[in-house]
Amino acid sequence: MKSSHQAYAYGIGAIFLWSTVATAFKLALAHYTPLQLVFVAVTTSIAALGAILIAQRKLPLIKQQFLAKPWFYLQTGLLNPFLYYLVLFKAYDLLPAQQALSLNYTWAILLPLLSVPLLGQKLRKSDMTAALVAYCGVFFIATKGNLSGFQFESMAGVALALTSTLLWSLYWIVNTKDKGDPVVSLLLSFLVGLPFIVTALLMTQSLPSWDIKALAAGVYVGLFEMGVTFVLWLIALKKAERTASISTLVFITPVMSIGFIAWVLQENIEKSTYIGLGLILLALALQQILPKVGNWRTKKRVPV
Repeated sequence: MKSSHQAYAYGIGAIFLWSTVATAFKLALAHYTPLQLVFVAVTTSIAALGAILIAQRKLPLIKQQFLAKPWFYLQTGLLNPFLYYLVLFKAYDLLPAQQALSLNYTWAILLPLLSVPLLGQKLRKSDMTAALVAYCGVFFIATKGNLSGFQFESMAGVALALTSTLLWSLYWIVNTKDKGDPVVSLLLSFLVGLPFIVTALLMTQSLPSWDIKALAAGVYVGLFEMGVTFVLWLIALKKAERTASISTLVFITPVMSIGFIAWVLQENIEKSTYIGLGLILLALALQQILPKVGNWRTKKRVPV
């Protein structure tokens, strides 16, 4: 199989698995509290990533990368998995899966906006346009299309879902300073974050149930939201001839996720969700297309 074909195979595999996790979140949260689910999923992910690194013969890199930047991994471990997944799972606990999924997906819009003050990047008109369109979609979803009534089904859930986008964006901004192996870095973040999760769990709640259905759902989240799927995506990007051709597959994820939510969870998908998600996807497309259109116009004006 050609490298480009392998890239698409790995990429499509990652997209398919990521498309199922919103449904898995709700199934797992029927048995666990958000903090208990974080504990089960992170423990599973640590085991999976550790096994992958053993197979790749990269275990010595764990000590090497941690000793080089322990403060860095303390930051990333606090952001992800501890704070990010705790907030995200709580949002899913309070909201219908279709709403939590759509709202969380706006992290890709927030990331370039935060990069301006935190990384010193320039603010582009395309980013502002995309943000305006995306957050119109957010408002539409949050109010279920009742724009005049201005009533939210769960204001706390909406706030948590949007906070998760802030935490995820901050995690990736912090990670721009990381030059180490990405799988090792992810494992280190989880290893550093686990003691915070365990401490919070022991201080506030009981240990999670070992019921087979509950455990299966939690393990699934750990494998296919946090662990294995991340590695599949990295392989896809590495094998791709053009990164952009693989990256655009991400646009399929929320659409497929809505399908799984309707099929498995039997949620009635609101018209407002379709409209709001459509606006968010339009915003992501504009974020990619508008700068290219601007560059094309600039080149066209340059005399030969």
